[in-house]
Amino acid sequence: PLFCGGITVFNPLVQFDVKSTDKVAVIGIGGLGHIALKFLNAWGCEVTAFTSSESKRQEALALGAHKTLNSRDPQAIEAAAGSFDFILSTVNVKLDWNLYVATLKPRGRLHFVGATLEPLDLGVFPLIMAQRSVSGSPVGSPATIAQMLEFARRHDIRPQVEAFPMDDINAALDHLRSGKARYRVVLSNV
Repeated sequence: PLFCGGITVFNPLVQFDVKSTDKVAVIGIGGLGHIALKFLNAWGCEVTAFTSSESKRQEALALGAHKTLNSRDPQAIEAAAGSFDFILSTVNVKLDWNLYVATLKPRGRLHFVGATLEPLDLGVFPLIMAQRSVSGSPVGSPATIAQMLEFARRHDIRPQVEAFPMDDINAALDHLRSGKARYRVVLSNV
């Protein structure tokens, strides 16, 4: 999981020079988002988790978020206007991205690591007037992977996994599809 989800969420921290004093938000607390919360907390950031699931609110706080916001509550999102230096989106669903852009501080960045398949519908003036940015990235370089592994070792960051035997792959897939996976499903051939 660190060689996939871990480096996917760690790479933007290095690539965009996220500071320990930054206020950062993570959209989506799942396979990518749970590792992002752990990394960002250890990085020293003030971390907010956007989640649509009330059941994940306490989990997000336990994983390293300092605060949570309900991603299905437009008024709560609007109340966070101008709050964040960096937002990391790990979801693969269409959201009202203009609401999230408005939560960025001037020169803030909305960064995608979740593969949203729908086109982004963004107003350009909030980007231009506050010099905000939108970007995306895949995984990282071998040097960044080595840095991520050392950071994870130093801060004892481990992904939360649920292991299934390889011959029980259908049950693993059903568990994943049900939305009950916490947070990475791993198949073992032991």
